[in-house]
Amino acid sequence: MALADQRPSARARELLRGAFDTHVHIDPDVVQRKVDDLTLARRFEELGIAGMVLKSHYTSTAERARVVSAAVPGVQTLGAISLNRAVGGINPLALEIAAREGARTVWLPTVDSVNESHERELPAGAKPAAWVKLQLELRDQGIEIEPVPVVDEQGAVLAEVRTVLAMIARHGMLLATGHLSRDEIFAVVQAALEEGVSEIVITHPEFPSQSLTPADQRALAERGALLERCFTTPHTGKVQWERWLENIRLAGAQHSVLSTDLGQIFNPPVEDGLALMVDRLLAAGFDEQEVHTMAVVNTRRVAGAPPL
Repeated sequence: MALADQRPSARARELLRGAFDTHVHIDPDVVQRKVDDLTLARRFEELGIAGMVLKSHYTSTAERARVVSAAVPGVQTLGAISLNRAVGGINPLALEIAAREGARTVWLPTVDSVNESHERELPAGAKPAAWVKLQLELRDQGIEIEPVPVVDEQGAVLAEVRTVLAMIARHGMLLATGHLSRDEIFAVVQAALEEGVSEIVITHPEFPSQSLTPADQRALAERGALLERCFTTPHTGKVQWERWLENIRLAGAQHSVLSTDLGQIFNPPVEDGLALMVDRLLAAGFDEQEVHTMAVVNTRRVAGAPPL
């Protein structure tokens, strides 16, 4: 049976009690999504999933997260901001406002990163990301989107990036590396540590625009970063499941954190994503303690929630 047709096991559901899904794309959004935030929060509450981080490529979700948390208090819904062109790029004011409204995660440029401005081949049969269609539509309408740089021509981190890194540290927020390239990631992680950022996640390191080697992943883990293992990357054929699993083994479960990156209309239900990953990991020989570390301990760390 294909994974898309499977239902998560009861064992996987039980292992996920207290977990967070720290990377979901759900309605309301500018791109059509599979589920809205209130409905998903209620499903998470039924399943014992503790919370979620709402991601948008185009706007802050901090205000919206507070409304969802008030409507479904049994699930902690957290906001975030992605520093793409729609919020002004590397914009300290946008970040400060999001922080004061309670945003947890700051993604460096994703769809508007310099790295994503380069054409690249996807693996045969892989599904393109949902945001690609919107980017093309905007360009067809004459809305040119200038990439958002984070380093200069010599590879040095820009002064304005250091400014927002210092703000992230001051507010106790989490830094996620977005869709930066390999060299940009290493430069920004080093700068973030120098500016006092305490929590860093390397966004889907197996995604084609990142495609970090096992050695790179280990090096980043040694700097204290967590490596985000997203369901959608292997599920949509952007990387083979075998490589995804091997990267976890090589980096160590303690340095990996599960998230789904789900919400696309053609993908499985968002509330099933973490559990389907748990079943895949258990079938591959990871033990329950390793799975608990990736799915619960580290997701709670990313969410800024206390240990269970």
